[in-house]
Amino acid sequence: MIFRARQFEWSFPRAAVVMGIVNVTPDSFYDGGRFLDPAAAVAHGLELVAEGAEILDIGGDSSRPGAAPATEDEELARVIPVIAALAAQTRVALSIDTTKPAVARAALAAGACIVNDVAAHRRDDSLWKVVAEAGAGYICMHAQGPPATMQTAPAYHDVVREVAAFFADRLDQIERAGVPAEHIVLDVGIGFGKTLEHNLQLLAGLGEFARFKRPTLLGVSRKSFIHKLLNTALNERLPASLACASMAIAAGVQFIRTHDVAATVQAVRMTEAILAHRK
Repeated sequence: MIFRARQFEWSFPRAAVVMGIVNVTPDSFYDGGRFLDPAAAVAHGLELVAEGAEILDIGGDSSRPGAAPATEDEELARVIPVIAALAAQTRVALSIDTTKPAVARAALAAGACIVNDVAAHRRDDSLWKVVAEAGAGYICMHAQGPPATMQTAPAYHDVVREVAAFFADRLDQIERAGVPAEHIVLDVGIGFGKTLEHNLQLLAGLGEFARFKRPTLLGVSRKSFIHKLLNTALNERLPASLACASMAIAAGVQFIRTHDVAATVQAVRMTEAILAHRK
């Protein structure tokens, strides 16, 4: 199984890929404002690379529940200087976390090679066509509605089955827009229009998505469902995040998106070493 993103290619089975998060925003739930300055964001990205990140995911528009969207101009001003600087200073793959076609196009021109789309439930194909034209990679994430309203009253009859049906539909639509299957990664969207119970059901059912024969990505890093289950403060959620990452590796997930790269790399590599000795 191969994932292609412009000049980059990952062929699985191989060690799981850890994606480091670089939020260039004033209001992201964990590190909002810490890396709003481009120089601080670039320094943070380079630190994550040194810790073992193979991909940096740069975002300038918070997708936390209830967040108001940034304007196109605001998002461009935040992310393009950071992407351009990182592209000049590191050889790892760069991902743009955006839902806007114009931002994706500018980010790809500045050096990004992947578009991480939390709005893959969209009805138009304009962003997918940008991805297709650039030969970029695309992360297709499930969400039940936009960030501003997605946690109002999420409801499913069978969340694993419904997310799988979403992927089947989107894979067809995205390929019709010109993006080859080998350029697509699937993300179940933990915390995006899901209750605690929905999130736990998806984590327990991650292996079900292997039937699409596409790599899967998990992003659980320090998310609020951990607090809802364990009553932990934001700065106390790393152990639970690592537990989820290790379970995901055991279920066959290929990409882990995290704020805490060094700790996640250790957890993932240990999990892989243990799994390699199963009889």
